[in-house]
Amino acid sequence: MVAPAGKQVQSMFGEIAERYDFLNGFLSFGIDRLWRRRAIKGAAVSASDKVLDLCCGTGDLAIAFAKEGCQTTGADFTYQMLSKAPPKADKNKVSVDWVQADAQQLPFTDDSFDVVSIAFGIRNVENAELAIQECHRVLKEGGRLVVLEFFPIPNPVWRFLFRLYFLRVLPVIAAVVRAGRTGAYTYLPQSVDEFYTANAFAKLLTSSEFKLLSDTALTGGVSRLFVAVKKSQ
Repeated sequence: MVAPAGKQVQSMFGEIAERYDFLNGFLSFGIDRLWRRRAIKGAAVSASDKVLDLCCGTGDLAIAFAKEGCQTTGADFTYQMLSKAPPKADKNKVSVDWVQADAQQLPFTDDSFDVVSIAFGIRNVENAELAIQECHRVLKEGGRLVVLEFFPIPNPVWRFLFRLYFLRVLPVIAAVVRAGRTGAYTYLPQSVDEFYTANAFAKLLTSSEFKLLSDTALTGGVSRLFVAVKKSQ
């Protein structure tokens, strides 16, 4: 599965960076915060863990890990998004290392992290398989990969409601704000339709030398939380 070219995605998210937090909370009715809390719980971190939050956007999940006492690095491809993160970390009185990086070619040594998390970002990577392989490389043996993402919804009722909102309602609401007129919120439902199914993504993880620990449907399957562990050699 291949997302749009990296520069296209980078430009699109750069344009919405200024209003990204507002739009995410407003358009998801605040449910995104609940999903991130589930991701933190699923990661089962301890204060001694080194965490990489990949495709970190404006830093919310990375900051949440730092609040747990973890030594946290937040990495994102888009500078405009990443630049919003340090002031938020300062406001929350936590320390996070921020790095601009491509998920397909991470600037970290092998076996560097206990946990790698990706919240609503793997779908936007040009080559998701390559990014998962990079996650495997930088994780320590027994390290955990936590992926929170939208996938095509198998339940017909929830699928209908999701598509009604994301295809009809969301673009109209988003267009009220200039950042919502960039195409990002039209791209969202299209990118979900074209992404791996949950079953196919699970197979991608296992074929990349991960052991799948859990696959949890959230909010009727609107989003899913995968937790996997890097297998012992």
